[in-house]
Amino acid sequence: MSPARRRKMVDREHPSLSLVRQCALLGVSRSSIYYRPRAASEEDLSLMGEIDRQYLDTPFYGSRRMKAWLERRGMGVSRKRVQRLMRAMGLRAIYRRPSTSRRSPEHQVYPYLLRNVRITEPNQVWAADITYLPMARGFLYLVAVMDWHSRYVLTWRLSNTPRSGSGAGSGGRLLHRGAGGGSEPGPPEVFNTDQGSQFTSLEFTQVLKERGVRISMDGKGRYQDNIFVERLWRTVKYEEVYLKAYASVLEAQRGLADYFRFYNRLRPHQALGYRTPAEVFHGDHGVVEGDSNERRCSPEQGTESLAGEPGFSLNSALILSN
Repeated sequence: MSPARRRKMVDREHPSLSLVRQCALLGVSRSSIYYRPRAASEEDLSLMGEIDRQYLDTPFYGSRRMKAWLERRGMGVSRKRVQRLMRAMGLRAIYRRPSTSRRSPEHQVYPYLLRNVRITEPNQVWAADITYLPMARGFLYLVAVMDWHSRYVLTWRLSNTPRSGSGAGSGGRLLHRGAGGGSEPGPPEVFNTDQGSQFTSLEFTQVLKERGVRISMDGKGRYQDNIFVERLWRTVKYEEVYLKAYASVLEAQRGLADYFRFYNRLRPHQALGYRTPAEVFHGDHGVVEGDSNERRCSPEQGTESLAGEPGFSLNSALILSN
């Protein structure tokens, strides 16, 4: 069992076992239980905003090229600092890497199932991803689930941490509620993600297996394998996030809720024949303000772990798992 999972087993309110005793039994240090990360400095936040914008244009930039790009813009910074910031943002240069690490048996990695597969209808393939979200002061992480065929955003969540956690939580709601077909969500035939620990965890994959969903995962460094969600991040950031520079979590929550309603119901897509994602997902039934179908065309949303509690689960964040 990984140290992170052992730390999550510590119960601060245990009636008979002290924290000292629990740490000793689990083999974790007490300092790791009490540790709280420091807030990023204003300078770091500014650099992270610049890195995030550039990464959308050049996802193949690693820390060396990103450092050189920042320096050309007059921002002197060490490569080590760029590496630290990109790691905090969950950014890695997109290119093929040799397989040099051994994976834990707890976190099985599944093959990519969508190469040369024609996606022809809603609920055939869903995809999920997580991205860094800059604000005026600080940052959040945004996770979303999208229907590949229609580009319809089924659900999204905000969090202040990208870590995976211990339970499916609200993640199963979308799968358990949906009956399939073109008018209601899921379950899909295939669910595609990257190989991040948020998606390889047993809690996430178990929910999918219980519903008979086939699990697909991008190849390492394969930017194109989840291209529709990557395009969604670019669209959301350039059309909403960068323009608003949210000052608070509540402002981000409200702004994104409004944007995703607009994205699903009103924003035509060239690739969809200038129809909206909601029209394609729900079978070409247009939705207007005040329509009785308006609610079902709004993606589920939420905010997770924004008070900084330990043990946050992206299984809880996704409406179908981790």
